[in-house]
Amino acid sequence: MPSLKATERHQKIMDQLSATGRTDVSELAEALGVSTVTVRADLLYLEKNQVLRRIRGGAISVRPSRYERPVDINASLRSNEKNAIAALAAEMIRDGETIIMDTGSTIAALAALFPKTLTDIAVVTNSLAVATELADHPGATVIITGGTLRPKLNSLISPFGDLILKEINADIAFMSCAGVDAEKGFTNSNWQEAEIKKTMIRAASRVVFLADHSKLKHVATARIAPLSEADMLITDSNASAETLKELRAAGLEIVVA
Repeated sequence: MPSLKATERHQKIMDQLSATGRTDVSELAEALGVSTVTVRADLLYLEKNQVLRRIRGGAISVRPSRYERPVDINASLRSNEKNAIAALAAEMIRDGETIIMDTGSTIAALAALFPKTLTDIAVVTNSLAVATELADHPGATVIITGGTLRPKLNSLISPFGDLILKEINADIAFMSCAGVDAEKGFTNSNWQEAEIKKTMIRAASRVVFLADHSKLKHVATARIAPLSEADMLITDSNASAETLKELRAAGLEIVVA
């Protein structure tokens, strides 16, 4: 088989780890059509980004509660699932609305899929990626929250990150998270980001979280909100039926893309 690009290999390695919890170098080399040297280089790259932990002959999955992956690698992981979630969320947007969008790869995917037919929409965001993506949208007025820049995620946080948000009454907030758990609710990997998210939730009449299946049943270090504060969760079709049942039993409305 022809050799895959690095981002495609990384995605397939992560898919394997997500499914089984571990992977083998020689099996990966055969499946990906590359040498074991290339596979080991891929595993080293992913380990440096805290996506996995290398072991003798392969790797195992790892999910630290406080680690945030860089934007470039996070965007490349589960891109199909994220785009499906974003496409469904985009269908909810209506002209005349004020929308809050926070930071994250799935939220950025949503910005890229904003309907071109929109002629009058206001978007409030703390994400430079979202603001840049929507800058050329003819129907969008983009308002950046301001605040202190976190270069790792290109997001704006306090101090001064929530001043504008306290003055806004938004129709809907599209939110990201690092974990969704029936007991712990929505959680994130950074305390400062979590505080901005809380302010966004308070500023919106409706709150929709976007999270792919890998976030479900994971608990990160900083609490954002209990499940009861969200009107909806949009996730992807790879989420397990058992997990969805558990979250719905806890009162969370879930739509599967």
